[in-house]
Formats: sequence, structure tokens, C-alpha cells
Amino acid sequence: MSEHLGHLSPGGGFHMVGVSGKRVTHRVARAEGSIRMQAGTLARLEAGDTPKGSVLALAQVAGIMAAKRTFELVPLAHPVPLERVEVTLVPGDGGVRCESTVEATARTGVELEALAAVTGALLTVYDMLKGVERGMEITGVRLLFKAGGRSGTYEARQ
Repeated sequence: MSEHLGHLSPGGGFHMVGVSGKRVTHRVARAEGSIRMQAGTLARLEAGDTPKGSVLALAQVAGIMAAKRTFELVPLAHPVPLERVEVTLVPGDGGVRCESTVEATARTGVELEALAAVTGALLTVYDMLKGVERGMEITGVRLLFKAGGRSGTYEARQ
């Protein structure tokens, strides 16, 4: 079992998987997610009529910061020297859709960083709008694409 689950040591404890023997390759990952909200909340967001200021601009910065700090949030994740983090948030159709793209030239992938970027951005949208609506729902956070490394390319089904 520990051979398959690389974070488990033979004694049953946890350890950070060694990556020093892996090749350095260009890595890229894209992730997405959404936050659903009532039409009135979305209208206020789009009109800029929110109690805490520029929701989408702050959420974009939060997503970038979340990608950079993923190794502090996920206990066994490696710190990865990120070369590019892009976060976009688009309001419409019942909420806000977020997509992130993360790139690095490293020994380990950046899927977690892309997912953290989306999650951090959407949590910030929630935080900025919770005074307007508490029932917002974060949905569909998932990996869309990853390339680089030993496992090659992955692309989610649409």
C-alpha cells in the first residue's frame, strides 16, 4: 500500500515524497470553479454596488496569492518556484466563473497550485459578498488540464 501511496512511509507515518531524482520539466495546469449566487447579488456585483469594494480585483489577487502559498496549505506539498499565475473571474449566468493557469519549470507539478488559486479567489468572492448573501455556493472546482512531468498530459472531459 505505501508503494502506491507515496506519502506513506513503511511504518505508516507520513513523509514528503522525494523529487530530487525527477527531471526538471516545464509544467502547466489549468483549473476552474464557480460561485453561484442570487440574481440580486450578482446584479450588485456587476454594478459595483458592494459593501467591501472591488470584489473581482481583490479575488484575483487572492487567487494569485493562494497559488504562491499552496505548500503552506497542503501539508505534504512541495514549494514550487512559480513562473506564471493567471486568474480570471467572469460574472454571468447565475454567478462568477473562475479559471486559473499556473506554470513552472520544476521537478513536480502545479495542479495543486491551480486548484488553490481558484479556491482562494472564490472564497474571497464569498467573503466580500457575504454581507449581501450568505447562501452562495462554491461549485465545480476541478482540474481542467495539466502538462509536463512523467505522467504527461491530462485533459478533463467537457
